[in-house]
Amino acid sequence: MKSLQTIFKYVKNYPGLVVAYFGFNILSAVFGVVSLGMVSPFLMLIFGQGDTFKTVSGSGAMSAVGFLKEKLYALMQSPGGSSKALLILCLVIFIAIILKNLFAYLSMYFLNPIRNRILNDMRRNMYQKILQLPVGYFSEQRKGDVMSKLSNDLADVEGSTISVMESIFREPIVIILSMVYLVVLSPQLTMFLLVFLPIAGFILGRIGRSLKKQNVQVLQQFGSIFSTIEETLGGIRIIKAFNAEKKIEKKFNDENENLFHLKNKANRRRDLASPVSEAMGVTAVLCILYYGGKLVLASNTAFSLNAGDFIAYIAIFSQLIQPLKALSNASYNIQKGSASIERIESLINENVEIKEPANPKHLEEFKTSIELKNISFGYDDQPILKNINLTIKKGQTIALVGSSGAGKSTLADLIPRFIDSSEGEVLIDGINIREYSLNSIRGQMGIVTQEAILFNDTIANNIALGVEHADINAIIQAAKIANADNFIQKKEDGYETNVGERGMKLSGGERQRLTIARAVLKNPPILILDEATSSLDTESERLVQDAINNLMSNRTSIVIAHRLSTIRHADEIIVLKKGEIVERGTHQSLISQDGFYKRLVDMQEVK
Repeated sequence: MKSLQTIFKYVKNYPGLVVAYFGFNILSAVFGVVSLGMVSPFLMLIFGQGDTFKTVSGSGAMSAVGFLKEKLYALMQSPGGSSKALLILCLVIFIAIILKNLFAYLSMYFLNPIRNRILNDMRRNMYQKILQLPVGYFSEQRKGDVMSKLSNDLADVEGSTISVMESIFREPIVIILSMVYLVVLSPQLTMFLLVFLPIAGFILGRIGRSLKKQNVQVLQQFGSIFSTIEETLGGIRIIKAFNAEKKIEKKFNDENENLFHLKNKANRRRDLASPVSEAMGVTAVLCILYYGGKLVLASNTAFSLNAGDFIAYIAIFSQLIQPLKALSNASYNIQKGSASIERIESLINENVEIKEPANPKHLEEFKTSIELKNISFGYDDQPILKNINLTIKKGQTIALVGSSGAGKSTLADLIPRFIDSSEGEVLIDGINIREYSLNSIRGQMGIVTQEAILFNDTIANNIALGVEHADINAIIQAAKIANADNFIQKKEDGYETNVGERGMKLSGGERQRLTIARAVLKNPPILILDEATSSLDTESERLVQDAINNLMSNRTSIVIAHRLSTIRHADEIIVLKKGEIVERGTHQSLISQDGFYKRLVDMQEVK
């Protein structure tokens, strides 16, 4: 099965643990068979039929049990030997059971790290891939579905495929050793058994095959519920403002009810495995009792079976039922977990479009210019940018303006390689950025977006996000340049104040000034400012704009402007319309052209 192949891919990373697990499993199975193998001589001793020991041991198989039978028979020939043989039998069975359980525990002792390592590796690989995937991936995928893969799918793998690893690895060993001993006791009865077992396996397999499809539906529904929860938590203010609680609650309840029915259907099919396999086991026992009883009664034939060995046969076969049942349940669980593994693997194997070059160059220092040559970009044959040509010289401030959907943010995303152009090339200092390492490109840039992205951590750690081992004095200096130090000092814990989830303990202006302080501390030569003041009130905008002016000093800046009054002093203003540059120049030259830019300015002034 493909799901098991995926698990084995992780298992092979820990050969030492696997060898220890298999070794102790084999020892546990051997001593389990030995303890049951002593049932026959024990019964024969009680019933005074010791001479049959020699006959059984003469088969040449299971030599340890055969050797012990021979010794017990020899002991019984001496005076008082029967009592001694009985004591020895009890001790052997006791020691065998103790050792069986000891080795079973040791096998689980080494299995648990394997199971937990597999889950850790999967979780790490998924999170690593999330960090590697391009920004555009998350605009196309529902965040709730990604979160579901990291939580529900992983939990499902743990509760299904990983949890049956014990059965997958241990039960075949027990079954093989037990079957070998059953063949030794009665080849005829074992052949009869081997005809029955494949029939039972076929019936169980037919029931289990539909589980995978049903579980895919369950996991997809979990993803929908997670998306709804994530949207609710992010938009709770709007939901309340528009009295939409009932509507949102109905949407959630409908999805939750659908999940209820899907899980019921899948669980009922899964739970069918246990009673069906148990019924098959009982049927097999009854068949063995009938056929084996006939062999015992036919005492004078070549295929006869003595009573003690028959009871030992039944005892060993009864121990086979649980491993066979465990393997049956494991098959069901693997089918159930394979859907989760496929979803996890789809994320881990997701194609990373923004790739590092084979032999990357390192952008040590930005020296001359950024150049976009004949750039075009689009999604699914829908053009976003068309034939863009733009040169940004070091130290210049370039503003990108235009109506919503004109392609401003897409154009800016090309420079740090959040996306790659469909046609054309982006050059930094005359070299295509696809030849540079991603870290070295982004290390030269600082980005401040319209939405102030903060993490549930302290103010100091949020400012120091892009700098390793940042000095607190440097953090404070960056906050002062960003006009943030005053409000930070007023906090009870100062720079150690926790900002809360997404910085919700701070005002919009405070959050934005922290993101500017973050860019100041990084001290990049290239700045990308994506409508950094558009969502702020007038007072906050003034404070943030002053901070931005401090930040832009002596740097190359690309400014995406919503409020055109903030970019009057830009060295060049690029006017975009439907993905094309329709006008370019300084503020005054564009006003004098009386074109699209002037109409945008006039509309804002009227407002």
